[in-house]
Amino acid sequence: MTAPAPPARPRRTGSDREPRGGVGSRQKRGGQVGPRGSSRSRDGSRQERGSRTGLRQDGSRRRRRGQIGSGRSRRSGGVTAGVSLAILAVVVALSLVKPLQTAALSQDIMTGVLPPGSPGHILGTDALGRDVWLLTLAGARTALAGPVVIALGSMLIGLAAGLLAAYRRRWVDWLISRVVDVLLALPSLLLAIVVAGVIGGGYWISVAVFVVLYAPYDIRLVRAAALARINDPFLEAARLLELRPSRILARHLFPVIRALVGANLFLNMGYALVSLSSLSFLGLGVSPQAADWGRQLSDARTLLFSNPAAAIAPGLAIILTAVALNLVGDWIAELSGVAEE
Repeated sequence: MTAPAPPARPRRTGSDREPRGGVGSRQKRGGQVGPRGSSRSRDGSRQERGSRTGLRQDGSRRRRRGQIGSGRSRRSGGVTAGVSLAILAVVVALSLVKPLQTAALSQDIMTGVLPPGSPGHILGTDALGRDVWLLTLAGARTALAGPVVIALGSMLIGLAAGLLAAYRRRWVDWLISRVVDVLLALPSLLLAIVVAGVIGGGYWISVAVFVVLYAPYDIRLVRAAALARINDPFLEAARLLELRPSRILARHLFPVIRALVGANLFLNMGYALVSLSSLSFLGLGVSPQAADWGRQLSDARTLLFSNPAAAIAPGLAIILTAVALNLVGDWIAELSGVAEE
């Protein structure tokens, strides 16, 4: 006997076949089966797109607000810098007027101390009969010359030593850094008082002392700025071209940090003005007969009740000039992007 033949498999007709994009495809897409599931998935995608659009709008609003705030701060900073530059321009103009020195130092002991508002003397006179207003204007020369020399001298030392330490590294960097650490550990103002007292005082001796004492701060600043850019591709290319180190430092590295150098110059001028005025107040800066704001403050200590303007005028001059120098330095730093870096 032969085995019975297996039953024939029924052929699936077109109506029995699962349509394309059916249950499996819908499950693969992540949606639920049926029309309700597909509508839910569409609603979820719409909500997700809406949330993304809202996030983008919030981000754009925040960016616009940040741009508006930065624009306002820049405008206000520009106005402040303009006022500060105007004050410094007045100080510079007064320091260049030579006849003002002669008129301010003329003494009239017979007149003595006059209060503010006296005829011919807006702010009165001091103990030697000198006009306080003219003496304050003439003090702009010593208030500007010394700080400028201190800032430039210390920055030149800082550029030379700082760039050399950052470029050479190894034992050169170690030696310069140790000398800087020793100098920074010393109290600068106290050391300047001791040196000026031992040598014999004098305005330019005090200036030379402060040049040496301010240089370590500039060396450390320049070294740090140079180390941050020493491995940039353009400097690597300059070294591969075997350019001289002096040319690499002067023409390629210095232009990158010059904004920082310019901002720090004005800041150093402000600090140097206060330091020199402190020495003059103690009698170690300028001579007793010279027109100097610190010396004016020292001489006006005994005139606080008879003529307070003799102390108020030079004090305000020191404050305004020092603040103006600091604000201009901050404005340069903000304008060049040093503050963000």
